[in-house]
Amino acid sequence: MKTRFVAMTLFLLIAIGSAYGEELYQVKVLTKAGEFTGGIEGPAADNQGNVYAVNFSEQGTIGFVDGSGQGKVAHRLPEGSVGNGIRFDRAGNMFIADYPQHNVLKIDAKTGELSVFAHEAKMNQPNDLAIDADGNLYASDPNWGASTGQLWRISNQGKVSLLSGNMGTTNGIEVSPDGKKLYVNESVQRNVWQFDLSKDGKISNQRLLRKFEDHGFDGMRCDVKGNLYVTRHGKGTVVILSPKGKILQEIDVLGKHPTNLAFGGKDGKTVYVTEAEQKRIVTFRVEFAGATWLKNYAK
Repeated sequence: MKTRFVAMTLFLLIAIGSAYGEELYQVKVLTKAGEFTGGIEGPAADNQGNVYAVNFSEQGTIGFVDGSGQGKVAHRLPEGSVGNGIRFDRAGNMFIADYPQHNVLKIDAKTGELSVFAHEAKMNQPNDLAIDADGNLYASDPNWGASTGQLWRISNQGKVSLLSGNMGTTNGIEVSPDGKKLYVNESVQRNVWQFDLSKDGKISNQRLLRKFEDHGFDGMRCDVKGNLYVTRHGKGTVVILSPKGKILQEIDVLGKHPTNLAFGGKDGKTVYVTEAEQKRIVTFRVEFAGATWLKNYAK
């Protein structure tokens, strides 16, 4: 009965979307296959239909893709640096997890200057990033060889502090819309964890939101309702979880290795998914805008 209800809900949402000239949860290809490297990751979008993702054409770059799917190299990172997760703050500054150099890089919105915002030698490899309403960053930090991981907080002043040093293979990370929860997944262990997040950036009360029996995870993002969108690496889908961990639906993204996702477009209701098998970006429309997008761009 529950499965029938979810299917009927999805049918109604698609029907409503179609009535307004669009289909919800229907995947479309944005960029040509092979324009990015297999390291395609870290999408972050603005409110003009543009999206940024790492490793366009070659490793160590950040690509810019417009609404028509035309891409170009927007930035080249310093020698030896390779980006993974990308986040924008409200001022438009771009932050990039630079995993080989254990850095979080910053590209200034006004000057375009690239600098090292934070460095921590004890990081394994800063991977995905989340950001709260005050511009503080949270970074997953997996050790793939040991199947372990850490969590870090990077304040809006660049101060680095360890939140947890004893987790599984931490990967996707996100802050809830109300800023009171931090979500982290473990790719190898297939767990999605939820922490309470205090105003001063400390975590507590770790509890399991959802465990999966197959396939790994990668990036995660929340919509304004608190639903969590999780890329299923190896399965080729994005699964949508309710704030209580219930599976609402699952979307096939036309490739087996989705690495991350972002909300964007002019209303925040376009989801951009980076996919490593085809080395391209795909998109689909959703009912609710992305939580961070709304905080950054809503008027």
